[in-house]
Amino acid sequence: MKRHRNVKIVATLGPASSTYEVIRALVEAGADVFRLNMSHGEHSEIRARHEIIRQVEADLGSPIAILADLQGPKLRVGTFANGEEELVEGAAFRLDLDEAEGDATRVRLPHKEIFDALEPGASLLVNDGKIRLRVKECGPDFADCEVVVGGTISNRKGVNVPDVVLPLAALSEKDRKDLEFVCDLGVDWLALSFVQRAADVEEARQLCKGRAAILSKIEKPAAVKAFEEILAASDGIMVARGDLGVELPVQNVPPIQKQLVRRCRAAAKPVIVATQMLESMIESPMPTRAEVSDVATAIYEGADAIMLSAESAAGQYPVQAVATMDNVADEVEHDPTYRDIIESSRKVTHNSVADGIVAAAREIAETTNVKAICCFSQSGTTASLVARERPRVPILALTSVQNTARRLCLTWGTNCVITGEVDRFKAAVVAAARAAREQGLATEADMIVVTAGVPFNTPGSTNILRVAPCAERLIYSAESE
Repeated sequence: MKRHRNVKIVATLGPASSTYEVIRALVEAGADVFRLNMSHGEHSEIRARHEIIRQVEADLGSPIAILADLQGPKLRVGTFANGEEELVEGAAFRLDLDEAEGDATRVRLPHKEIFDALEPGASLLVNDGKIRLRVKECGPDFADCEVVVGGTISNRKGVNVPDVVLPLAALSEKDRKDLEFVCDLGVDWLALSFVQRAADVEEARQLCKGRAAILSKIEKPAAVKAFEEILAASDGIMVARGDLGVELPVQNVPPIQKQLVRRCRAAAKPVIVATQMLESMIESPMPTRAEVSDVATAIYEGADAIMLSAESAAGQYPVQAVATMDNVADEVEHDPTYRDIIESSRKVTHNSVADGIVAAAREIAETTNVKAICCFSQSGTTASLVARERPRVPILALTSVQNTARRLCLTWGTNCVITGEVDRFKAAVVAAARAAREQGLATEADMIVVTAGVPFNTPGSTNILRVAPCAERLIYSAESE
C-alpha cells in the first residue's frame, strides 16, 4: 500500500484493536508498524495478534512491521496496611527491605540494587513523579528520605531513580522469556525498555541471534548521557517521552527530542517519537490543538515514525486516531516550510562510497525530472542511507529478503517491494522500472534513479548508480548500444 506521506505511523495493539477487522482498518487508515506491548497480555494473546497482522499483510499484499516492546525492569514499592497513605511535605519517610506492610512512616522497596547505588542527596520519584523524595541517609538495606513533594502513595506504585545509574540488567527474567517467545514468533523489531548503557543493547543482541532488529528506548537520563554509544549499538531508537519526562524536568524533553532525532538521522538509523501524542483521543474522537501541534513538531523535526500507545490499544477511537495522524502528516509534508526545515537540517556525510552514491542519487532526483529513487538492498543499509538524505521524490526499496522489507516499514519515506533475487545490474534496473510502474510512482515515459551494490547480495556494498528509463524496451535498447 503506497503512502502519500514519508513519516511512518506505529500503532499499539490492545483490547480495543485485537480483531482482524480493526487491525485491517488501522492499516488502511495509515498504520505501517504494529507495536505489541509485552507489559500487557498473555503470550496466547500476543500470538493471536501476530497471526492476524500477518494475515492482513498477506491479504493486502504489502509488508507490515511488528515491534515487540519488552517491559524492562519495573521498580515498585510494596503494600500498605491501609492500602494507601498521605505523605506530607517535609515529613520523614523510610524505604527498606522489611517485608512488613507499610504505613505513613515507611514501606518496603524490594530492590536491593537501588540501596547499593543510592547516595545522600539522590532523588526518588514515586507514582510517575507525583511524589518526590530526597535521600538524607542510606545503607545496604534502607534509605531515610525527606518528602519534597507530597501526595498519596499506595500499593505497588512505581519508583524512578533519575540521579544514578542502577546496577540493574535491562532484561528481567520475564523479559528474557518474552524475548525468546517473540523472536521465535517472528517479530521484526525488539524494543528494549529502560536502557542505561550500550552493554544492555549488546546483551539483547546476543540473545536475539539476528532474529530481530534492536530498538533502544531512551527514557532515562543515563541513556541520554550515553546516547552515542547506545545509538552505535542499536538498529533504531525510540524517544520515550513518558518516563523521560518523569526523570528529567519536563522543559528538558523537547530539546532532547530534537537533538536525538537529528543524531539518529545522521547515523541513518530510524527514530520513533512516542508517548501521549494524541492522548485525549483515548476518550474523544477529536484531539486537542496542542496534541496536533506536538505530532506536527515531530514530523517537522524529521522523525522516521510517530507512535500511538493507549490511543490505539485501549481507546474508544483507535482507527480515528491513526487517521488523524495520517491527516496531520499529509498536511505538514505538503507545507513548503517542511522542506525548508528538513533540508536545512541535512548533515553532509561523505565517509564512504555508499554515502557519495546516495547523496548523488538525491541531487540527481532533485535537479532533473526523475520520479523515484529505487534501491536494491538485502540488509536494508542502502535504503536507510537514501532515507537519511530525505529526498523530495519517493524511495522504492527492492529486496528479496522478506524480513528486510518488513523492517524498512519503520524507515522514513521508504516504500518496500519484495522481488526475486537478481544477479546482474541490468536485471535490477528492469525490476526497478517494473516496480516503479506497478506502485504508481512512474510511467513508461518517466525516468528513475537506480542504486545497488555489485556484487549483488553483499550487504553494505552500494557502489553503482544509474539514471534509467521506466520503459523496459528502452532499457534493453540502451544496453545493446
